[in-house]
Amino acid sequence: MIVLSLAGVGIIAYNYYKKIYKPNIKLDSGQDYTFIYIPTNADFSTVLQILAEEKILADRASFEWLAEIKGYKNNVKPGRYRIKKNMNNNQLINHLKAGLQEPIQLSLHNIKTKKQLIERVCLKLEASCEELSELLNNNQYLNQNFGLNSYTIMTMFIPNTYEFYWNTSAEDFLKRMAEEYKKFWTEERKARAKALNLSQSEVSILASIVQGEQQLRKDERPVIAGLYLNRLRTGMRLESDPTLVFAHGDFTIKRVYNIHKEIDSPYNTYKNSGLPPGPILIPDTSSIDAVLNAQKHNYIFMCAKEDFSGYHNFARTLDEHNINADRYRKELNRRGIK
Repeated sequence: MIVLSLAGVGIIAYNYYKKIYKPNIKLDSGQDYTFIYIPTNADFSTVLQILAEEKILADRASFEWLAEIKGYKNNVKPGRYRIKKNMNNNQLINHLKAGLQEPIQLSLHNIKTKKQLIERVCLKLEASCEELSELLNNNQYLNQNFGLNSYTIMTMFIPNTYEFYWNTSAEDFLKRMAEEYKKFWTEERKARAKALNLSQSEVSILASIVQGEQQLRKDERPVIAGLYLNRLRTGMRLESDPTLVFAHGDFTIKRVYNIHKEIDSPYNTYKNSGLPPGPILIPDTSSIDAVLNAQKHNYIFMCAKEDFSGYHNFARTLDEHNINADRYRKELNRRGIK
Protein backbone atom coordinates (compact mmCIF):
# COMPACT_ATOMS: atom_id res chain seq x y z
CA MET A 1 0.00 0.00 0.00
CA ILE A 2 2.83 2.36 0.89
CA VAL A 3 4.59 1.57 -2.36
CA LEU A 4 1.41 2.08 -4.35
CA SER A 5 0.71 5.34 -2.56
CA LEU A 6 4.21 6.60 -3.25
CA ALA A 7 3.89 5.56 -6.89
CA GLY A 8 0.59 7.43 -7.14
CA VAL A 9 2.09 10.54 -5.57
CA GLY A 10 5.01 10.25 -7.93
CA ILE A 11 2.73 10.03 -10.95
CA ILE A 12 0.73 13.07 -9.80
CA ALA A 13 3.92 15.01 -9.09
CA TYR A 14 5.32 14.10 -12.49
CA ASN A 15 2.12 15.25 -14.20
CA TYR A 16 2.30 18.58 -12.37
CA TYR A 17 5.98 18.84 -13.29
CA LYS A 18 5.16 18.31 -16.97
CA LYS A 19 2.43 20.95 -16.86
CA ILE A 20 4.87 23.46 -15.43
CA TYR A 21 8.30 22.62 -16.86
CA LYS A 22 7.85 20.53 -19.99
CA PRO A 23 8.46 22.56 -23.20
CA ASN A 24 5.08 23.69 -24.47
CA ILE A 25 5.98 25.86 -27.49
CA LYS A 26 5.88 24.31 -30.93
CA LEU A 27 7.41 26.17 -33.86
CA ASP A 28 8.08 25.24 -37.45
CA SER A 29 11.25 23.32 -38.17
CA GLY A 30 14.28 25.62 -38.18
CA GLN A 31 12.38 28.40 -36.40
CA ASP A 32 14.03 29.42 -33.12
CA TYR A 33 11.48 32.02 -32.10
CA THR A 34 8.41 33.96 -33.13
CA PHE A 35 6.66 37.13 -31.98
CA ILE A 36 3.19 37.64 -30.60
CA TYR A 37 1.48 41.01 -30.28
CA ILE A 38 -0.87 41.55 -27.34
CA PRO A 39 -2.93 44.71 -27.88
CA THR A 40 -3.68 47.37 -25.29
CA ASN A 41 -6.67 46.49 -23.05
CA ALA A 42 -6.46 42.81 -24.04
CA ASP A 43 -7.74 40.26 -21.54
CA PHE A 44 -6.70 36.65 -21.02
CA SER A 45 -9.21 35.34 -23.55
CA THR A 46 -7.57 37.57 -26.17
CA VAL A 47 -4.17 36.13 -25.27
CA LEU A 48 -5.54 32.60 -25.69
CA GLN A 49 -7.01 33.58 -29.06
CA ILE A 50 -3.68 35.01 -30.22
CA LEU A 51 -1.79 31.89 -29.13
CA ALA A 52 -4.37 29.72 -30.86
CA GLU A 53 -4.14 31.70 -34.11
CA GLU A 54 -0.36 31.43 -34.04
CA LYS A 55 -0.65 27.68 -33.29
CA ILE A 56 2.33 27.70 -30.95
CA LEU A 57 0.92 26.03 -27.82
CA ALA A 58 1.35 22.26 -27.68
CA ASP A 59 -1.00 21.97 -24.71
CA ARG A 60 -3.43 24.81 -24.14
CA ALA A 61 -5.07 23.31 -21.05
CA SER A 62 -1.82 23.17 -19.07
CA PHE A 63 -1.06 26.77 -20.00
CA GLU A 64 -4.49 27.93 -18.81
CA TRP A 65 -4.13 25.94 -15.59
CA LEU A 66 -0.77 27.46 -14.69
CA ALA A 67 -1.81 30.96 -15.81
CA GLU A 68 -4.61 30.88 -13.23
CA ILE A 69 -2.34 29.59 -10.47
CA LYS A 70 0.31 32.24 -11.17
CA GLY A 71 -2.23 35.07 -11.39
CA TYR A 72 -1.62 35.91 -15.04
CA LYS A 73 -5.26 35.74 -16.04
CA ASN A 74 -5.94 39.08 -14.36
CA ASN A 75 -2.52 40.59 -15.07
CA VAL A 76 -2.25 40.72 -18.88
CA LYS A 77 0.23 43.28 -20.20
CA PRO A 78 0.20 44.50 -23.82
CA GLY A 79 3.25 44.42 -26.04
CA ARG A 80 5.40 42.62 -28.56
CA TYR A 81 6.87 39.44 -27.09
CA ARG A 82 9.56 37.14 -28.44
CA ILE A 83 8.48 33.55 -27.86
CA LYS A 84 11.36 31.07 -28.03
CA LYS A 85 11.10 27.43 -28.95
CA ASN A 86 11.21 24.95 -26.05
CA MET A 87 9.81 27.52 -23.60
CA ASN A 88 7.81 25.83 -20.88
CA ASN A 89 4.59 27.18 -19.40
CA ASN A 90 6.38 28.60 -16.38
CA GLN A 91 8.85 30.54 -18.53
CA LEU A 92 6.18 31.73 -20.94
CA ILE A 93 3.82 32.97 -18.24
CA ASN A 94 6.61 34.66 -16.27
CA HIS A 95 7.71 36.35 -19.49
CA LEU A 96 4.24 37.65 -20.34
CA LYS A 97 3.28 38.53 -16.78
CA ALA A 98 6.45 40.59 -16.27
CA GLY A 99 5.77 42.48 -19.50
CA LEU A 100 9.20 41.65 -20.89
CA GLN A 101 8.34 42.80 -24.38
CA GLU A 102 10.93 43.33 -27.08
CA PRO A 103 11.28 46.85 -28.53
CA ILE A 104 11.10 47.65 -32.22
CA GLN A 105 13.36 49.88 -34.35
CA LEU A 106 11.55 52.73 -36.09
CA SER A 107 13.46 54.50 -38.87
CA LEU A 108 12.31 58.00 -39.79
CA HIS A 109 14.66 58.50 -42.73
CA ASN A 110 13.57 59.43 -46.28
CA ILE A 111 10.09 60.73 -45.52
CA LYS A 112 8.52 63.42 -47.70
CA THR A 113 4.88 63.70 -46.67
CA LYS A 114 2.71 63.47 -43.58
CA LYS A 115 0.98 60.47 -45.14
CA GLN A 116 4.29 58.65 -45.50
CA LEU A 117 5.16 59.44 -41.89
CA ILE A 118 1.83 58.11 -40.61
CA GLU A 119 2.13 54.92 -42.64
CA ARG A 120 5.73 54.34 -41.49
CA VAL A 121 4.83 54.78 -37.82
CA CYS A 122 1.64 52.73 -37.87
CA LEU A 123 3.38 49.89 -39.68
CA LYS A 124 5.67 49.52 -36.66
CA LEU A 125 3.56 50.64 -33.69
CA GLU A 126 0.15 49.75 -32.31
CA ALA A 127 -0.95 53.38 -32.76
CA SER A 128 -3.68 53.61 -35.39
CA CYS A 129 -3.25 55.65 -38.56
CA GLU A 130 -6.56 57.36 -37.88
CA GLU A 131 -5.54 58.47 -34.39
CA LEU A 132 -2.12 59.72 -35.47
CA SER A 133 -3.57 61.52 -38.49
CA GLU A 134 -6.15 63.24 -36.31
CA LEU A 135 -3.50 64.50 -33.90
CA LEU A 136 -1.16 65.68 -36.68
CA ASN A 137 -3.97 67.74 -38.20
CA ASN A 138 -5.40 69.13 -34.95
CA ASN A 139 -4.06 72.68 -34.77
CA GLN A 140 -5.35 73.29 -31.26
CA TYR A 141 -3.70 70.16 -29.88
CA LEU A 142 -0.44 70.81 -31.75
CA ASN A 143 -0.25 74.43 -30.61
CA GLN A 144 -1.03 73.64 -26.98
CA ASN A 145 1.43 70.77 -26.72
CA PHE A 146 4.24 71.67 -29.12
CA GLY A 147 3.76 75.28 -30.22
CA LEU A 148 3.35 74.09 -33.82
CA ASN A 149 0.57 73.75 -36.40
CA SER A 150 -0.49 71.10 -38.90
CA TYR A 151 2.14 72.36 -41.37
CA THR A 152 5.10 72.98 -39.07
CA ILE A 153 4.59 69.80 -37.02
CA MET A 154 6.63 68.00 -39.67
CA THR A 155 9.67 70.00 -38.55
CA MET A 156 9.51 68.31 -35.14
CA PHE A 157 10.67 64.96 -36.51
CA ILE A 158 14.42 64.47 -36.56
CA PRO A 159 15.49 61.65 -38.91
CA ASN A 160 17.03 58.81 -36.95
CA THR A 161 16.34 55.23 -35.94
CA TYR A 162 14.46 55.13 -32.66
CA GLU A 163 13.64 52.35 -30.24
CA PHE A 164 10.00 52.06 -29.17
CA TYR A 165 7.78 49.55 -27.48
CA TRP A 166 5.19 48.29 -29.95
CA ASN A 167 2.21 49.32 -27.80
CA THR A 168 3.20 53.01 -27.90
CA SER A 169 0.15 55.21 -28.49
CA ALA A 170 -0.01 57.98 -31.10
CA GLU A 171 0.12 60.63 -28.38
CA ASP A 172 3.09 59.02 -26.62
CA PHE A 173 4.88 58.75 -29.96
CA LEU A 174 4.52 62.50 -30.51
CA LYS A 175 5.67 63.27 -26.97
CA ARG A 176 8.79 61.16 -27.52
CA MET A 177 9.50 62.94 -30.79
CA ALA A 178 9.18 66.28 -29.01
CA GLU A 179 11.82 65.12 -26.52
CA GLU A 180 14.17 64.12 -29.33
CA TYR A 181 13.55 67.47 -31.02
CA LYS A 182 14.54 69.33 -27.85
CA LYS A 183 17.70 67.26 -27.54
CA PHE A 184 18.69 68.07 -31.10
CA TRP A 185 18.09 71.80 -30.78
CA THR A 186 21.02 72.64 -28.53
CA GLU A 187 21.70 76.15 -27.32
CA GLU A 188 24.35 76.50 -30.01
CA ARG A 189 21.91 75.58 -32.79
CA LYS A 190 19.28 77.91 -31.35
CA ALA A 191 21.82 80.75 -31.31
CA ARG A 192 22.75 80.12 -34.95
CA ALA A 193 19.09 80.15 -35.98
CA LYS A 194 18.57 83.41 -34.14
CA ALA A 195 21.59 84.93 -35.88
CA LEU A 196 19.95 84.06 -39.22
CA ASN A 197 16.71 85.67 -38.02
CA LEU A 198 14.92 82.35 -38.49
CA SER A 199 12.81 80.26 -36.13
CA GLN A 200 13.70 76.63 -35.59
CA SER A 201 10.80 75.59 -37.82
CA GLU A 202 11.90 78.02 -40.53
CA VAL A 203 15.41 76.55 -40.44
CA SER A 204 13.97 73.07 -40.98
CA ILE A 205 11.67 74.26 -43.78
CA LEU A 206 14.60 75.86 -45.58
CA ALA A 207 16.73 72.77 -44.89
CA SER A 208 14.08 70.63 -46.58
CA ILE A 209 14.29 72.80 -49.71
CA VAL A 210 18.09 72.68 -49.67
CA GLN A 211 17.97 68.90 -49.40
CA GLY A 212 15.33 68.73 -52.11
CA GLU A 213 17.69 70.63 -54.39
CA GLN A 214 20.76 68.64 -53.41
CA GLN A 215 20.10 65.06 -52.37
CA LEU A 216 23.37 63.57 -53.60
CA ARG A 217 26.23 65.98 -52.82
CA LYS A 218 25.93 66.95 -49.17
CA ASP A 219 29.06 69.10 -49.33
CA GLU A 220 27.20 71.54 -51.61
CA ARG A 221 24.26 72.08 -49.25
CA PRO A 222 25.85 75.00 -47.31
CA VAL A 223 26.35 76.82 -50.64
CA ILE A 224 22.71 76.31 -51.63
CA ALA A 225 21.58 77.34 -48.15
CA GLY A 226 23.56 80.57 -48.54
CA LEU A 227 21.89 81.22 -51.89
CA TYR A 228 18.38 80.88 -50.50
CA LEU A 229 19.24 83.01 -47.49
CA ASN A 230 20.41 85.70 -49.92
CA ARG A 231 17.05 85.52 -51.69
CA LEU A 232 15.11 85.71 -48.43
CA ARG A 233 17.08 88.74 -47.26
CA THR A 234 16.49 90.63 -50.51
CA GLY A 235 12.81 89.67 -50.78
CA MET A 236 13.29 87.52 -53.88
CA ARG A 237 11.06 84.52 -54.35
CA LEU A 238 12.85 81.24 -53.74
CA GLU A 239 11.70 79.75 -57.07
CA SER A 240 12.63 76.22 -56.04
CA ASP A 241 11.64 73.37 -58.35
CA PRO A 242 11.37 70.78 -55.54
CA THR A 243 8.65 72.88 -53.90
CA LEU A 244 6.64 72.63 -57.12
CA VAL A 245 7.06 68.86 -57.17
CA PHE A 246 5.80 68.73 -53.58
CA ALA A 247 2.88 71.02 -54.42
CA HIS A 248 1.84 68.68 -57.24
CA GLY A 249 2.34 65.61 -55.04
CA ASP A 250 3.91 63.79 -57.99
CA PHE A 251 7.42 62.75 -57.02
CA THR A 252 8.01 61.09 -60.39
CA ILE A 253 8.39 64.53 -62.03
CA LYS A 254 11.95 64.73 -63.32
CA ARG A 255 11.77 67.97 -65.29
CA VAL A 256 9.80 71.04 -64.24
CA TYR A 257 8.05 73.04 -66.96
CA ASN A 258 6.29 76.41 -66.89
CA ILE A 259 2.93 74.63 -66.63
CA HIS A 260 4.02 73.23 -63.25
CA LYS A 261 4.60 76.77 -62.01
CA GLU A 262 0.92 77.66 -62.41
CA ILE A 263 -0.32 75.49 -59.57
CA ASP A 264 -2.23 77.33 -56.85
CA SER A 265 -0.48 76.13 -53.70
CA PRO A 266 1.22 77.74 -50.69
CA TYR A 267 4.19 75.54 -51.61
CA ASN A 268 4.58 77.20 -55.01
CA THR A 269 7.66 79.33 -54.36
CA TYR A 270 7.48 80.72 -57.90
CA LYS A 271 4.24 82.51 -57.00
CA ASN A 272 4.61 83.05 -53.26
CA SER A 273 7.30 85.02 -51.48
CA GLY A 274 9.16 83.71 -48.47
CA LEU A 275 9.22 80.17 -47.13
CA PRO A 276 6.36 77.72 -47.66
CA PRO A 277 4.23 76.92 -44.60
CA GLY A 278 5.94 73.60 -43.93
CA PRO A 279 8.84 71.41 -45.05
CA ILE A 280 8.74 69.55 -48.36
CA LEU A 281 10.43 66.57 -46.70
CA ILE A 282 11.79 65.73 -43.27
CA PRO A 283 15.34 67.08 -43.63
CA ASP A 284 18.41 65.23 -42.44
CA THR A 285 20.34 66.73 -39.57
CA SER A 286 23.15 67.47 -42.04
CA SER A 287 20.74 69.65 -44.04
CA ILE A 288 19.61 71.54 -40.94
CA ASP A 289 23.24 72.12 -39.99
CA ALA A 290 23.97 73.20 -43.57
CA VAL A 291 21.46 76.03 -43.11
CA LEU A 292 22.78 76.92 -39.68
CA ASN A 293 26.31 77.00 -41.14
CA ALA A 294 25.40 78.40 -44.54
CA GLN A 295 28.23 79.64 -46.74
CA LYS A 296 28.38 83.39 -47.19
CA HIS A 297 28.54 84.49 -50.83
CA ASN A 298 26.65 86.61 -53.37
CA TYR A 299 24.99 83.86 -55.42
CA ILE A 300 21.26 84.18 -56.10
CA PHE A 301 20.88 81.75 -59.01
CA MET A 302 21.68 78.07 -59.43
CA CYS A 303 21.29 75.47 -62.15
CA ALA A 304 22.25 71.80 -62.29
CA LYS A 305 25.56 71.21 -64.05
CA GLU A 306 25.28 69.91 -67.56
CA ASP A 307 27.76 67.12 -66.80
CA PHE A 308 25.12 65.49 -64.53
CA SER A 309 27.68 65.20 -61.74
CA GLY A 310 25.03 66.10 -59.21
CA TYR A 311 26.59 69.51 -58.57
CA HIS A 312 25.33 72.95 -59.60
CA ASN A 313 26.55 76.03 -61.42
CA PHE A 314 25.98 79.17 -59.34
CA ALA A 315 25.56 82.72 -60.59
CA ARG A 316 25.34 86.27 -59.24
CA THR A 317 23.44 87.73 -62.18
CA LEU A 318 20.55 86.65 -64.38
CA ASP A 319 22.73 86.82 -67.50
CA GLU A 320 25.22 84.36 -65.99
CA HIS A 321 22.39 82.12 -64.91
CA ASN A 322 20.76 82.10 -68.35
CA ILE A 323 24.00 80.89 -69.91
CA ASN A 324 24.22 78.05 -67.34
CA ALA A 325 20.54 77.16 -67.74
CA ASP A 326 20.81 77.08 -71.53
CA ARG A 327 23.70 74.62 -71.36
CA TYR A 328 21.72 72.38 -69.01
CA ARG A 329 18.54 72.49 -71.11
CA LYS A 330 20.46 71.52 -74.23
CA GLU A 331 21.94 68.52 -72.43
CA LEU A 332 18.51 67.48 -71.14
CA ASN A 333 17.15 67.59 -74.68
CA ARG A 334 20.17 65.72 -76.03
CA ARG A 335 19.57 62.94 -73.51
CA GLY A 336 15.86 62.88 -74.20
CA ILE A 337 14.88 63.69 -70.61
CA LYS A 338 11.36 65.08 -70.43
